[in-house]
Amino acid sequence: MLARCRGRPRSLPCDVSVFDRGDPVGHEQVVFCQDRASGLRAIIAIYSTALGPALGGTRFRPYASEDEAVEDVLALSRAMAYKAACAGLDLGGGKAVIIGNPGRDKSEALLRAYGRFVQSLGGRYHTACDVGTTVADMDVVATQSAFVTGRSPEKGGAGDSAVLTAFGVFQAMRAAAEHLWGAPTLAGRRVAVEGVGKVGLHLVRRLLADGASVVVSDVDAAAVARAQALGAAAQSVEELRVGDCDVYAPCALGGSMTEQLAAQLRASIVCGAANNQLAHPGVGGVLADRGVVFVPDYVANAGGLIQVGDEALSAATGGFRFERAEAAAAGIFDTTLGILRLADTEGIAPVDAADRVAERRMAGAERPGRLLLPGSGVQWPRTL
Repeated sequence: MLARCRGRPRSLPCDVSVFDRGDPVGHEQVVFCQDRASGLRAIIAIYSTALGPALGGTRFRPYASEDEAVEDVLALSRAMAYKAACAGLDLGGGKAVIIGNPGRDKSEALLRAYGRFVQSLGGRYHTACDVGTTVADMDVVATQSAFVTGRSPEKGGAGDSAVLTAFGVFQAMRAAAEHLWGAPTLAGRRVAVEGVGKVGLHLVRRLLADGASVVVSDVDAAAVARAQALGAAAQSVEELRVGDCDVYAPCALGGSMTEQLAAQLRASIVCGAANNQLAHPGVGGVLADRGVVFVPDYVANAGGLIQVGDEALSAATGGFRFERAEAAAAGIFDTTLGILRLADTEGIAPVDAADRVAERRMAGAERPGRLLLPGSGVQWPRTL
C-alpha cells in the first residue's frame, strides 16, 4: 500500500503515494515526518486541493500501530475534503496525526518540529486543533509555520472551535427534526449524547436550552458530572446506545455506529459531532433501510472548519470575526435539509447524497490538474 522512501534524511518529509483506497479520487499526498531529537512521529495526509489549500486538525493519540495511524489519517483527511466541499468553502481537505501519548510525549520541541514539517509543505496544508491538541499547542506550532489556524485570540487566532462545532451540530439536528417531524426544534425530544468533552458539553447546553431531555455518557466521570450539573441525566455507554431516545448524537471518537448498533438503535435520528461515525460505508444503508435519518458527520460537524476557515482568510477580510463565522455555520441547517431532501428524491441514503454534493463540487473546481503546488494560489498565509 505504501511506498517506502530510501536515501532521504529522516529529518525531512517522506512523501508517499496512496493508491486503490476505494474512493473516486484518492489522496494527493501523504507525508511521514520524524524528528529523532524530540521524538516526533507524525503523518500528514492531503486528500484534495481541488478547491483550495487543505485544512484539517492535528490529532495526537497513542495509536496501537503505525498502520492504525495511517488508516485514521486517511479517513479523516478524506472527510475534511468532503466537509469543506459541502460547507461551500474554498478549501481542500487534509489531516495530521501525531503518534504518542499527549500527556506524556508532548513537548515544545516536538510541537516546533511538527510546525517545521507543516511549513515545508508551502501552504498546501494548514493545520488546527483536534483530539489531543490545544489552542496553546497551535500557538507553539505557529512559531515555526505560517499555516496554522486555531491559535489563541492573543496570538491573532480564533481560539477554540468547539463552540461553533456544537452550534453546527445543533443546526443539523434541527434540520433533521424539521425533515422528520415537521418542526425545527428538539423541544420535548429525548437526545442521547455519547461523549461530553468540549464539543459535546456545548451541544448539551444548546439542547437543554431548546427544551430537549438530554442523557449523556462518557468514559470521563468528570465530564459526565459537568453535564449533569447543567441538567442532563447519565447512563453507561451501553445503556445509552440502545436505550429509548429520539436522537442519538455520537460526539466521541469515530466508528461507534456499527451494523449491530444500527440494527438495535431505537433513535429516529443520528446526528453528532464525531468524525467518521460509520464503522464502514454500508452501515449508512442499514440505517436508511430501517428509516433512521442519519446526518453525515462531515455535514453536521462543519462548524469548527468554518471557524478556522474564517481565521485562515482573516488576512484578506480584516481579521477573524466570530459573528461572520457563526452566520456561515448557521447555513448548516439549510445544507442538511437539502441533503436529506435530495436523499429522499433520489431514493438513496443521506450519506450517499452528501457524497454526491461534495464530489460534484470538487469535480467542478477550475484548477488545472486539480493540484495546488507549494506556494501557488495560497491567498492567506500569515507572516511569521
